[in-house]
Amino acid sequence: MSIFFVDPDISKAKTIHTDFYNNPAVFEFTRQRIFGPSWQYVGDAGLLRDPGYCHPFTFMEQFMEEPLVLTKDQQSTIRCLSNVCTHRGAIIVNEPCKLSQLRCRYHGRVFRLNGQFQSMPEFSGVKDFPSPQDDLAELPLFRWGSMLFSSLQPGSDHLPYFRDMMARISWMPIDEFVYRPELTKYYFIKANWALYCENYLEGFHIPFVHAGLNAVIDYGNYTTELFPWSNLQLGLAKDEEDCFDLPPSSPDHGKKVAAYYFYVFPNMMFNFYPWGLSINIVKPLTTGTCKVTFLTYVWKDQLYNTGAGSNLHTVEMEDEAIVETVQKGVRSRFYGHGRYSVTREQGTHHFHRMLSSLLQDYAG
Repeated sequence: MSIFFVDPDISKAKTIHTDFYNNPAVFEFTRQRIFGPSWQYVGDAGLLRDPGYCHPFTFMEQFMEEPLVLTKDQQSTIRCLSNVCTHRGAIIVNEPCKLSQLRCRYHGRVFRLNGQFQSMPEFSGVKDFPSPQDDLAELPLFRWGSMLFSSLQPGSDHLPYFRDMMARISWMPIDEFVYRPELTKYYFIKANWALYCENYLEGFHIPFVHAGLNAVIDYGNYTTELFPWSNLQLGLAKDEEDCFDLPPSSPDHGKKVAAYYFYVFPNMMFNFYPWGLSINIVKPLTTGTCKVTFLTYVWKDQLYNTGAGSNLHTVEMEDEAIVETVQKGVRSRFYGHGRYSVTREQGTHHFHRMLSSLLQDYAG
């Protein structure tokens, strides 16, 4: 049995072994096993306003470090392509720009905006050339509203990760959500990325850690719903003014919903408030550090920074303080496993079960 086995019965289960947080070999194993096939936010469609726009970026910078580029062709199709020339590996697009074609500045190899090889000087005598390997690799791209997501695994399907969230809030006009880059915030935390996720995945700590949030959230009716590769924490409001105006088509019609807290494995949180959406992306850096990015999409300006979606920076600071103490604690020689609250920690147990399923053949 794997050291990282987590019993599916939460009433019997122990939390994942602390080697997951502390062992550098495990950290390297998770880089490819967990994050390689994962779906990640890669930008907003507004970055590519017109045909010909190209936006280079690094997929999970300082962790996966994969150079990619978003392109928009003359038919206005947005694609996510490898940004590495198939000749000698040079980076092709170095800054956001508008182009009619992609030309490598090293030796002049040219690609169309859809990634297909177009031409190459001084290659007239090369046999079996060009071949499909001379095209730029195209990665799967999923667009939801103006949000763009991709995966490094060709052919990967986004639906197992996003389907349940999309269905639950299908009544929301996601196309009306406007990305506000000036509201983006970055946090560097002295804790393993998974500890940050675990903290997010349970409302158990709210009355003890978040006095302000606890004042607007009905903790007694806080619930968690589990899906194959995601889950939902439904936060109900104490005050009618701090909740969604839910239409009859919503499965939550009649409830005083203050927030939908959706988690998408392994490291994305989608927090829907009556004013819009805050996306939290947790990026591993080392075994004991991570970077969290807060992205903001505003739906209703007049409601911004109200209710459960107010003072998010304060809530973040409170979470960081707790999670960083846990990072110190999981290094203790006297701690290896904990147990779960059956009523309050279903989300954390679910997270550990997903990790366990991907780590079962770890042989370190």
